[in-house]
Amino acid sequence: MYKVLLVEDETVIRQGLRELIVQAAPQFQVVGEAASGAEALEVLRCEVPDVLITDIRMREMDGLSLVGFAREMYPDLLMLIISGYGEFEYARKAMEHGVLSYLLKPIERHELVKCLQKMQSLLDRRYGLATVSATERSGVEEQDMGDTRKIIRSVKEHIHQHPDGDLRLQTVASLVNLNPTYLSQLFKTETGNNYSEYIAETRIERAKWLLVNSGLKIYDVARLSGYQSPKHFMLVFKQQTGRTAGEYRDGYSKQNGQ
Repeated sequence: MYKVLLVEDETVIRQGLRELIVQAAPQFQVVGEAASGAEALEVLRCEVPDVLITDIRMREMDGLSLVGFAREMYPDLLMLIISGYGEFEYARKAMEHGVLSYLLKPIERHELVKCLQKMQSLLDRRYGLATVSATERSGVEEQDMGDTRKIIRSVKEHIHQHPDGDLRLQTVASLVNLNPTYLSQLFKTETGNNYSEYIAETRIERAKWLLVNSGLKIYDVARLSGYQSPKHFMLVFKQQTGRTAGEYRDGYSKQNGQ
């Protein structure tokens, strides 16, 4: 699932939006909620969502200020502005920050679904996943699990979306209803990579992205890339890239004149 940070100062509206996302967009999960822009920034300092959905008018810090700070922290973060104010100026300023879309309250279900589907397509392409239509996704559980390519696609999608999660072979095998040993053999045959090697590569690529696109501390990068031990992460990263995480980040900054 793709991670969503939901920011809205009115509790009832925030709860309603969460329920709407759960019901209408199963590929998205609300992993964080905040009642103000300042509160949302605290969440962003220790969590990296795929999508930020925020109201404009809030106490302490408004939504436009929030998306400005969020864009500095995570240049590729997808963002959606929601507001009861329809002035063109708000929409124009939101687009200047790279906000993907701008919806007015009360939220129309089909408009929100359309925006989330667009975001899902962009995220699928970002993570190298095959884009699947909403109709196909709704019928995945009914499809033949004997279709090797569909099974492996599902496994790879799960790995890319949960690099910091429980990716043990036994756990993932249970998700696709296969024997762990059989899944391991199937994965190797279909992809040419060992299951464990694929996870390691995915986690290191995730770490590289976070190092380049966020200001997170190294230990937070390690945690969000699936490493509980920062020391182990630094060892693996050096082995895989030939550089420490700090050297990798500094090298990219110098290369891009930052």
